[in-house]
Amino acid sequence: MAIDISTLDARYLDSCKRHGVVPNSAVLSWFYKAKIQKSSHEKCSIVVLLDHLRAADFSPLIDVFLEIDSSNIDAVDILHESPIILTEEYVLSMIRTINLKLRLVELRDVSFGKDFFRDLSHDGLACQVLKLRSSHFQKLNMVGGFLQLHTLNLDYCTHLTSLQKDCFACMPNLMRLSMCETRVANLWTTSAVLSKIPSLVELRFQTCPCCENTGPCPMSSNTDDSLTIDDVPSMDECLSNDCQITVSSELQRIGLLELSSDNALPVSKKHGHLQKEVSFSEMHVQHKNGSLLSGLNWDLTDAAIALKYCISHHPSPICFEKHYRDYMIASLPLLQVLDNLLIRKMDREKAKTIFSKYYEYLPYKRQPESVVTVLQKREMGSSTIHGRKSLKPKQPSSYKKSPYFFSRSLCATKLGAWPLLYPVSNISYTSKQESKQLRPRQFEYHPSNSSLMVFGTLDGEIVVFNHESGNIVGYSPSIGAANSVLGLCWLKKCPSKLLAGSDNGSLNLYDINHMPPNIADAYCSSGIVTYDRFEQLTSVHVNSTDDWFLVSGYSKHVALYDIGSGKRLKLFNNMHREPINVAKFSNHSPSIFATSSFDHDVKLWDLRQTLERPCYTSSSSRGNVMVCFSPDDLYLLVSTVDNEVKQLLAADGRVHMNFEIASTGSAHNYTRSYYMNGRDYIISGSCDEKVVRICCAQTGRRLRDVYLEDRGSGNSMTVQSLRGDPFRDFNMSVLAANMHRNSKWEVIKVNLLASSNCAKESYHGESVHPSYSLGG
Repeated sequence: MAIDISTLDARYLDSCKRHGVVPNSAVLSWFYKAKIQKSSHEKCSIVVLLDHLRAADFSPLIDVFLEIDSSNIDAVDILHESPIILTEEYVLSMIRTINLKLRLVELRDVSFGKDFFRDLSHDGLACQVLKLRSSHFQKLNMVGGFLQLHTLNLDYCTHLTSLQKDCFACMPNLMRLSMCETRVANLWTTSAVLSKIPSLVELRFQTCPCCENTGPCPMSSNTDDSLTIDDVPSMDECLSNDCQITVSSELQRIGLLELSSDNALPVSKKHGHLQKEVSFSEMHVQHKNGSLLSGLNWDLTDAAIALKYCISHHPSPICFEKHYRDYMIASLPLLQVLDNLLIRKMDREKAKTIFSKYYEYLPYKRQPESVVTVLQKREMGSSTIHGRKSLKPKQPSSYKKSPYFFSRSLCATKLGAWPLLYPVSNISYTSKQESKQLRPRQFEYHPSNSSLMVFGTLDGEIVVFNHESGNIVGYSPSIGAANSVLGLCWLKKCPSKLLAGSDNGSLNLYDINHMPPNIADAYCSSGIVTYDRFEQLTSVHVNSTDDWFLVSGYSKHVALYDIGSGKRLKLFNNMHREPINVAKFSNHSPSIFATSSFDHDVKLWDLRQTLERPCYTSSSSRGNVMVCFSPDDLYLLVSTVDNEVKQLLAADGRVHMNFEIASTGSAHNYTRSYYMNGRDYIISGSCDEKVVRICCAQTGRRLRDVYLEDRGSGNSMTVQSLRGDPFRDFNMSVLAANMHRNSKWEVIKVNLLASSNCAKESYHGESVHPSYSLGG
């Protein structure tokens, strides 16, 4: 027989006597309210307000709650409304004492520390609804048992940046998830995690002003009578119509100024005359009676974007990704509500179209296959198995005959959302009884030895090392005054030699055969050739025959040097109207080179002609940071300030592909882009952003985004430079800077074919070959 509420009340009073505690009037009122509900034939619940409890109150309550599951109480809710000092072990013990009847738990970290939330995440809870607001979450990893949980609210966890691979595996019945105003930003890893939740039907990363929780907005004009959601309490409530919308200062600094056309929430006609204010850094936009009053000098064409900001409420950074809504809908086919908007049939059809146009699910247009299937096809020498003919349209014969067909298929089976990242330049040494850390400023892969890499440091040192073993092969200290190495280039015909240029104008040719492997012996190094200085140097590059090299810098001029004689052959004056940041020779034609300048122009030149005018000029909308040739010299890859990246036809400078990467609005967000897998993919990163974007060079479709962070501190790291691995497909290295930790710089290797959960050694088992693929 179920224990009635009066009995629970009496047992609470008896327990207070045994513990020598004065009964808490707030607790007695909770039992009284439950009695009233029961007498009215309503479902009765006890609402425990942690704010009303003292440390001494917990022991008697725990005694009572040990029998709560056998009582006629229907549910127990535990709420936490204001910051107070609580004994964490008492709170956790009380919550865990309640089992089947635990319905809602709401906790904030104002009163709880990091250890409390760690224990809660690891041990689990029996509640049905869990609301956590904590600044202690950076990577969500809830591995405990949450078997009854159907609603999880993580709104305002402002330090939460990513979701661990299996963080929701312990929540098989999770149906509703809200993560507004977090710092979650990665579409790929986030959708991969969420796709593993079998019951998820409502998801929210931002909200409309009138909705508190995840269900469809009652003010929305979007309706779908065919929609059915299982009968589980949704807890949707409408707030006051007079709503003030503020984008939190925590997210303002991200600087994401572009919204997808799909990110907006619909505005009810009832709200047409409401005054709404958006605080965005120092700028304010007000909307009243249909008029737009702006502190920004926005054109009328930007009014729609301003309106979207008015509507978007507490967004996480992921909401600002282009085509965010379509991507999530296409990736989560069971989802029924996203950001308080119903997902209709037409939304799914549109999302499928958008996804196929702008994103690659797998590289090289491959379909999902197992490794075993691909290996069987390779052994049989065809794209069919056991004599069965494929029902899919036949691929072009050139595509089938590609020597890389099966290796690319194997890559597609291994490509995941969580690539393996690990630093390789974390090298320290002792000099004059002082411990020093090498701080890379520029790096280059060796052109013929797959295990070697060179980096130049912020202190002017040259370090050649084995990036597989981590061992230093050669070291040369700074020559003269301290300087930063900004330009490095290996010679092609004599790959033991490399050219280095520093910001103080020094130019030196090194031979790694004469560089001592021990830092202590570095001052015995020999074989260094010195060239005439080029002031304010930023770039050096050697031509394909090792005869000449180009030097450019923070000037309008380019110098041509003869490697053999050591002489400067020519100084080409006023090639651009603004400084020339990069000058690059082509990979196969020794006299062809390209220059990129902050005057918005990229120019192609031929040393066999007089350089009074370029072969052609191609203009960008912003200042150009760099240019490089594709491995086969068919294309030029141009990167400007703030994410304008495009591919030109090297023959005439026409635009072949614009990669349409969203800008941040920063005039100092210097973008650099290079090729990966031959010329099949491009990798792009910017100095103010923590992400490397990977796009197909032929279609422009985005394959993945890779986010960088410091392993030690967990802080984000920004992209200063990057290179595709010339020997391993879907591998790259990134020069990253941790601006939160004494300006720490390091080279990070990224392996897209290995999981971040795998050991570093998995990298070394891969096959190594020059990556000259031109497709499939």
